Formats: sequence, structure tokens, C-alpha cells
Amino acid sequence: MITAAAGKANCPGVSIEPGRFEKDIQETIARIEAGNIVKRIWDRDHTVWKPGPGEITNRLGWLTLPETMQGEIPGIEAFAGEIRSAFDSAVLLGMGGSSLAPEMFADIFGADIDFTVLDTTVPAAIRAAAQRLDPQKSLFIVSTKSGGTVETISLFRYFHHLFAGKGSGFAAITDPGSTLAATASQLHFRRTFLNDPDVGGRFSALSFFGLVPAGLCGVDIRLLLERARGAMLACRPETPVRDNPGAILGAAIGAAARQGADKLTFFISPRIFSFGHWLEQLIAESTGKEGRGILPVTGERPGGKYGNDRFFVFIELEGEEYPEALHAEASRNGPTARIRLPDVYALGEQVFIWEMATAVAGHVLKINPFDQPDVESTKRAARSVVAEIEKGSFALPAPDSFGSGVSVFGAAGKTPADALRGFLAKAGGGNYICIQAYLPMTPGIDASIAEIRGRLRMTGATVTSGYGPRYLHSTGQLHKGDSGKGLFIQLTAEPEEDLPVPSSQISFGALTMAAALGDRKALLDAGRPVIALHLEDPKKGLDYILQALKDL
Repeated sequence: MITAAAGKANCPGVSIEPGRFEKDIQETIARIEAGNIVKRIWDRDHTVWKPGPGEITNRLGWLTLPETMQGEIPGIEAFAGEIRSAFDSAVLLGMGGSSLAPEMFADIFGADIDFTVLDTTVPAAIRAAAQRLDPQKSLFIVSTKSGGTVETISLFRYFHHLFAGKGSGFAAITDPGSTLAATASQLHFRRTFLNDPDVGGRFSALSFFGLVPAGLCGVDIRLLLERARGAMLACRPETPVRDNPGAILGAAIGAAARQGADKLTFFISPRIFSFGHWLEQLIAESTGKEGRGILPVTGERPGGKYGNDRFFVFIELEGEEYPEALHAEASRNGPTARIRLPDVYALGEQVFIWEMATAVAGHVLKINPFDQPDVESTKRAARSVVAEIEKGSFALPAPDSFGSGVSVFGAAGKTPADALRGFLAKAGGGNYICIQAYLPMTPGIDASIAEIRGRLRMTGATVTSGYGPRYLHSTGQLHKGDSGKGLFIQLTAEPEEDLPVPSSQISFGALTMAAALGDRKALLDAGRPVIALHLEDPKKGLDYILQALKDL
């Protein structure tokens, strides 16, 4: 067992059972020690990852957030108190790093205000949010680092058009000099928080992007930052590498991934389950590039058949530990890491530890963990679709097959069921299957997708899922940038009732379809196999898919 326990910082340690990777992991740790890698990270030495400084030296502000954000606490707390006294509801409009940390904090800690994260362009979800809000008692937080994220700005336009002048409030979180900062000034937003531009989106949970929504929800952000500071000290170069939880964890998952155990499978206690959604983006978008990558697997039901490409991670809250039998089963199938949290505020420590681990794993994999070179390919293709829609020249191609309300694109078969089963014949050990659902996020659809994931595991492949377009800002980079082991099942549906995007010639339904088609094209251009299933009715369509998979 390899254990990192940073005693002086009072930070939960990491225990690793390396299994067959004992030699690889120990040698990796030794190289990190010999290369003085931890100190060089803290010295902002870009050569830890790449010869040039591009998108590295200006992306390391996260290292000191637990200290630099201390001075911002009074302002955040004052804003949160003001908003909670003036409004009943708060809606955060954002994507990726701007939405996943707020969602995590709200889900895990609860909220002192009716708090919603809206990170979708699916019309049904937007309409449902609008219908339940009181225009006179609702605050909208527009959150985007670049200030121009198309989904976020479209949502802002919709709610500003619908609610402005009716008592609603607007606030912004963005980088200095962004177009959103200018818009917020022109429209007299209640408050604009300008973030440190040297903090990348997926590393921004402990910046304004995470802390303002957390404070609004009633999280004790002072305690959260103090716990994060403990982890920061534990990961400093003064701590020996073998006692550094971030360095040990990053070395282990990086070394195992290089040897083929690149499916990082998380078992996370129910109370802190949403931490996995944040981890997905951090790990996938940071490591999935240049033909390499670590696939985060969250929300998978324990048990079943595992391949030899797994690395299991248990993140357990005291009182919500997994059975020892599951730990033993995981250890038989691959290396494991175990992290025990005494309380929910240890989440502050975990955010920093995993950020450091991701930076170290990037070094081990010889990639830049702070860029996202393949994200733009989907955006370009989606913009092309939008342009065709605006000109009135867009039309879906004829399906390869149709039946039972399901149209199939990208796979041959007499029926959609035949096409899907033929497509899945390519799957097996070492592969992963990703379900990309451009559907409303409802409990019923969640349950159906979970059932589909369970049946797809019978192929021997690892199975993940994500809702579109939000996954494009989370795992989408890895899908195009990794070694090409993925097979992709894209699910789309006609909206029951579309919604226009104000000051635009397109609708939210068209924007959703453009994102799906754009990502499909980007995946195909990258040589990834994709089957697209267009459902006339989401529930009936998902039931049909489940029936088609019954004999796998």
C-alpha cells in the first residue's frame, strides 16, 4: 500500500493499493522526486508539461486561490446576504466550469435560497424554469469566463427579454475585459465579479465562479477555503512527495493510465455524489488529448464485469462507507485508491488535491492539462449548422433506417434495433461506450439512461453518459482527443414546443440540434464511430432502445 497522510496540515490522506502497477507507480513517484516536479509546479515552470508557456503560465492561478480568495470573503458574504433578503430564487446560467462547481456545492450543502443551475439549451428545461419563477423575486447569475459562451449568452438573452423590468435582478461572474463585463455595465447589473484571468474554468471551483454561488446557497465559504488551504499546504514542495496527497494520487493514476488502466472509476458516497460531476470535467478535459487520456467513470452501479483497464477510486464520507466486499472486489480487478472524508467541508480539501493530482498526471502523460485543443472542432461545426439554419438552407439528411418512432443515422440495419446491435458489435474490453443525450434532464430519463448503461456493460465495454450540450464543456474534449477507444450513441428528440432565442434568428431547439450535429461531425472527423438515434418521443424511444438491448 502507498499512503500519503499530510499530518501537519490535518488533511485527509490517500491510500493506494497499486496491485500489478506497484513497480510502475513507485518508479513514477521516484521520477517526480528526482525531477523536483512539485517545486517546479509551484514555481510556475511550464517545462513540467511542455517546452512553451502557452496556456500554462497563464493558467496556474488556482494554486494560491485558498489564500488569495480569503480577502474576498466579506464581499461575497455581503452580496449573498443582500440577495437572500431581496429574492426568493436564484438561477445560475453557465456551462462547464461555470456551472459544475455551483451545482456541486448546492447539491451537497443544500441552499438557503431556491437555487437552480441551468446549463442546457433543451427548450423543455428552459420553459420549466421560467414557469416556476416569480419575475419579481428572481436573481439570474450569468457566469462565463470568456463572456461569450453561446449557450450561456443565449440563456441570458431569453431571461433578460422575459423578466427585465419586472423586478428580476442580474449579476455576472466573468473575466476582466470580457464582452459580458461590458454588457453588465451597460445594463446596470446589481454586481459583477471579475475573476482572476489566470484561473482556467475547470480549475475555478475555489474562485468567484464557485464561491459566489456557494455563498449565496449559505455555504460557510470561510471554512471551505480554510480546509482547502490545508490541502494546499499538504501539496506544497515543503511536504515530501510521498506525503503529498495530490502528487501521490496524480502519479498513481497517470502511471496506471500509461499502462492501460485508463478508466478511472469512482465510487462516491451518496451525500457527496455530485462531486463526481465536477471531477468528470477536471479529469476528462485536462487529460484527454494528443491520443492519451484518463476516462472518468461516475454514476456506474457497483458490481458486474470489470476489465483490466480500471483504476477504482473510493471517496467516502464518514458514515457512508461502501461495503468492504466491494473494496475487495475492486482490488481484485485493478489498482484502487481510498479517500475518507470526516465531513462535507473536507470537499474543500478534495477540490485542491484533485486539481494538483490532475496537474501531476498531466506531467506523467506528457500533455498540457490546462488547454482544450479539440473543443473548437465541435464549435466550428455547430456554427456552420447555425449559419445554414439562419439562411434557411438546413435540412436533416434521410435516416439510414426508421421504425417505432426512432430514426437512425450512421449505422445500417433493417430496423433501428438491428442497426444499434450491429454498431455495438464493435464494442469490447478496452473500449468505452458513451451515451450523449440531448434530452430533458428528468428523473424518468435519468432512470432509463441508467438502465441502458447497465445493459450496455454486457458488451464488456465501460459505459458513460452525459447530457448535451453540457457534456461538450466537460468530457467532450476527451472524446475527440484521447486514443480513440470510444463508441458514441447520440440521442436527440424533437422539442414538444420550441423557444426563440431573442436577438437571434434561431431557436433553442435549433441551437441544441446544431450542438449535437456539430459534435457528431467533429467525432466522425476524428475517426470515432457514432450512431445517432432521433426519437419522436423520448420516453417511448428509450423504452425501444432498452428492448433492443435485452439480448446483449
